[in-house]
Amino acid sequence: MTNSAAIRAYWDAAADVFDEEPDHGLTAEHTRDAWASRLTSWLPTLPASVLDVGCGTGSLSKLTAEVGHQVTGVDLAPKMVEQAQMKLRAARLKGRFLVGDAADPPTGDELFDVLLARHLVWTLPDPKVALREWTARLRPGGLLILVEGRWREAGQSGVPYVAGAETLPWNGGITAEDLTAAVRPLVADLRVEDLSNDPDLWGGPVTDERYALIARI
Repeated sequence: MTNSAAIRAYWDAAADVFDEEPDHGLTAEHTRDAWASRLTSWLPTLPASVLDVGCGTGSLSKLTAEVGHQVTGVDLAPKMVEQAQMKLRAARLKGRFLVGDAADPPTGDELFDVLLARHLVWTLPDPKVALREWTARLRPGGLLILVEGRWREAGQSGVPYVAGAETLPWNGGITAEDLTAAVRPLVADLRVEDLSNDPDLWGGPVTDERYALIARI
């Protein structure tokens, strides 16, 4: 079984190079624009409070703040949080970033309009418990947005993930069909949007399954 200290150390070590991946740093204009367009289509039109769990270096938090939403990012790795803070500060955008367990965000009794997670559930020791926790953090009518997939390999740049990762319930990702089955009892309605066929999102063509699940509480 994985432990939080090992997971924290792994992602701390990845923080300085994390944005080198096209879909992480969003430094290419066409990749950034592709993600901005998707987020705009998923998020509410009016300004909303958005909880970005497993926020990493804050690229999606930044896009979300740019269109006027109030963003709170949570990540287990302090160095990831530092990168996210610097990214928004450099862009003169407001955002709150907290170090903590994305499966149980350290936001107390605060409720949000949107909870966003990207490429996170495969890392969680008990993802089904996390899904229940996340839906409980949303106001009635709130949105749960999960950008997920079934990966060809887990880990950063081919570096093996932490010891014990093979015991994680969703190690290597989860199919849209299986995630839908896990989420459906917790929400009022949901839809799945295929993302595999949009190379601009990933910096090039991909051959594995990638999708967004958008659910309303």
